[in-house]
Amino acid sequence: MSPPVAPAGWSRWLVPPAALSVHLSIGQAYAWSVFKPPLESSLGLSGTQSALPFQLAIVMLGLSAAFGGTLVERNGPRWAMTVALVCFSSGFLISALGAATEQYWLIVLGYGFVGGIGLGIGYISPVSTLIKWFPDRPGMATGIAIMGFGGGALIASPWSAQMLESFGSDSSGIALAFLVHGLSYAVFMTLGVLLVRVPRGAQPVAGGPSAVEGVQVSASRAVRTPQFWCLWVVLCMNVTAGIGILEKAAPMITDFFADTSTPVSVSAAAGFVALLSAANMAGRIGWSSTSDLIGRKNIYRVYLGVGALMYALIALIGDSSKPLFVLCALVILSFYGGGFATIPAYLKDLFGAYQVGAIHGRLLTAWSTAGVLGPLIVNWIADRQEDAGKHGSSLYTLSLFIMIGLLAVGFVANELVRPVHARHHHVPAQREAADVERQQPESAA
Repeated sequence: MSPPVAPAGWSRWLVPPAALSVHLSIGQAYAWSVFKPPLESSLGLSGTQSALPFQLAIVMLGLSAAFGGTLVERNGPRWAMTVALVCFSSGFLISALGAATEQYWLIVLGYGFVGGIGLGIGYISPVSTLIKWFPDRPGMATGIAIMGFGGGALIASPWSAQMLESFGSDSSGIALAFLVHGLSYAVFMTLGVLLVRVPRGAQPVAGGPSAVEGVQVSASRAVRTPQFWCLWVVLCMNVTAGIGILEKAAPMITDFFADTSTPVSVSAAAGFVALLSAANMAGRIGWSSTSDLIGRKNIYRVYLGVGALMYALIALIGDSSKPLFVLCALVILSFYGGGFATIPAYLKDLFGAYQVGAIHGRLLTAWSTAGVLGPLIVNWIADRQEDAGKHGSSLYTLSLFIMIGLLAVGFVANELVRPVHARHHHVPAQREAADVERQQPESAA
């Protein structure tokens, strides 16, 4: 399914809303925690078991983006958005059947596996198209769309909680909530499918240079460059550091101030989580737009260098000042979101717009790795420290210093990024046929 080419006079500002309709929908993934307590109580699950659908969904996000990236480039954003719609909505419908029949494996299959494929294809579906429409401001363009993924939970979390309150938190209530989610997101994502357009022949748009001028590198050659793997490390380290706080935000702030004169209530901890989601969303558009002004390498110096400083402040004096703890956490989460939104523009700077969506898809395997690594570090160390009789902020001190080390590794990797050597450049007349031939077995696989 190829998308219709934009007619003369088509406004490029209609493309970001199309992307947002998909990203706001699949951003529901960050609100999975709303379903954890009712699933645990109604199906008798442990906390680890109830987290499995989310963890599998993040793993499938990275894998489907990596393996489907070339197909997204070849078939266009409308095809990709349609696949995302079908998989993401079907995942909820399968999960609804699993909840109704109390077969938890169906929820894991539906939300985690099938829905996770929808997450990955949907996440990369608009990237290449947005960069071609906005060659003059790629950071801002991708930031607008990817902001939706960070902000999706701000809609989905209260909406899901309200449905569970209305329908009930037993298995039938959960099933009905899943059903409503699946049908509603199908309708909303359809708006993006119908609205998306591609620029005619990737020609220059008003106010910017050609989307296809300069260095162009195919996806198959990009993964052979040191630049790709440096950025893989940069993204993995930045995401690991951010998701470590995001996944355990509420219990972390509660533990930090449990032994002080101003402990944090359950409602205040929930408010802190909402603030982090807002910072995550704001960072995606704010910092990625800033990268258009100061450059991609410089903005990642900020993410990684200042991020390490924020972690050091939390580890050393965070429990002495609640405002300081909250401020540092908000900055870290804004960098977490900004890192996601800026990476497509960084890839475009290095490899060009030729197959940037496919390259981005391969790079998202770093997210799959970080999605397991970050929570594992924080939770495993906290459990060990608790077993040793420690409490309060001391549960997290070691993991915070580990995060600082990881950010330092990412900082070094960012400093090693250099322009791509000419031998990797795509020369359309000579290489296009060879690139297509090389990618045929990949897409068939």
